[in-house]
Amino acid sequence: MEEYSRAAALHLAAGVQLAAAAVVTVACLRAAVRAFALLAQREIPGSATEATRLTLGRWLVLALEFQVAADILRTAATPTWTDLGQLAAVVVLRTVLNYVLRKEIAESAAREPGGEVTPPPPAGPTVSG
Repeated sequence: MEEYSRAAALHLAAGVQLAAAAVVTVACLRAAVRAFALLAQREIPGSATEATRLTLGRWLVLALEFQVAADILRTAATPTWTDLGQLAAVVVLRTVLNYVLRKEIAESAAREPGGEVTPPPPAGPTVSG
C-alpha cells in the first residue's frame, strides 16, 4: 500500500508540475501578445507596460506556487536531503518574489494619480483565531 501511495504522489507531483509549466507558457504568451500590441502603438503610456509586467509577475508567482506544491508532493513521496534542499530553495525564492512583487504593486498604486495604496494581503499562510 505504501508503494502505491508513493507512486500516486509522484504522479500527482508530475501533474502539478505540468500545470505550473502551462501557467508559465500561457502567461508568457499573453504578455508577449500585449507587449507586441504596445510596440505597435505610437505613444505607449508607462502604466500600460508596467501593468503588463506586473500581470506577468503575478502569473509567474502563481506558477511558482504550483511548483512548490509539486516539490512538496515529491518530497513527501521520497524524502531525500537533495529534495529537502531543493524545496527550501524554491520556498525562499517564492518568498522573495512575492515580497518584491507586492512592493512593486504598492509602489505602482502610489504613483497612479488618485491611486490609493491598499496594503496587499500577507504572503504565506494565515492563522485565524
